[in-house]
Amino acid sequence: MNFIKNNLANAITLGNLFSGCVGAVHLILGDYQTTAICIILSLVLDFFDGFVARALKANSNLGTQLDSLADMVSFGLIPGLAMFKMLEPFGNEFLGTQLPFEIKYFGFLITLFSCLRLAIFNLDEDQKYYFKGLNTPSNTILVFGLFYAFKETQSFSFLLENALFLLIFTIISSWLLISPIKMIAMKFKSMKLQDNYPKLALLIGAILILVIFKTVGIPLVIIYYILISLIFQKQLK
Repeated sequence: MNFIKNNLANAITLGNLFSGCVGAVHLILGDYQTTAICIILSLVLDFFDGFVARALKANSNLGTQLDSLADMVSFGLIPGLAMFKMLEPFGNEFLGTQLPFEIKYFGFLITLFSCLRLAIFNLDEDQKYYFKGLNTPSNTILVFGLFYAFKETQSFSFLLENALFLLIFTIISSWLLISPIKMIAMKFKSMKLQDNYPKLALLIGAILILVIFKTVGIPLVIIYYILISLIFQKQLK
């Protein structure tokens, strides 16, 4: 029983990693719906591995390292691949100039900065009740959400058919991952209403956006999350 207790959370983390691997493969193959399902599954497993570890009092350094390594695939490789796919149609042409390389590889800047963010997070002891910078799952939802909405509904076409915008977006996304901006974390320091106004504002706003905009609302929720976090900077501590 002790073996199961000590390793159940790690098994869930490995499930997150497996889901991320499958999602990455299907993204390469152009099966975006399966990738979306895999991302959702990874998000659920990423939440429950920590929940189970705390509930069973089975927290360990091994679990911490496994969690980051799994997230690196599910929420580091996948958004980089999504941006790779968005930039792929442009080949080596940029602003009317033929470059000696294809610009799609710039998409992996997101993967590199996701890796850097995860390493910083592991060493930072301040991020207990808030995040410093955009967390990798949220960044994945933002990047893949834009791509998925475009593929499913042709939304955001005026943005995603512009190579300059995509490169600027890649830089902003990469910077947000390691930025000093405090972001809301759904971890409760207390149950007092006044201590949880940022979380309530985020939850209510996110639900309304998804109800109104549906698929198109997925990336909009993350933009709203960033804006709400900026508004409540002083309350996040």
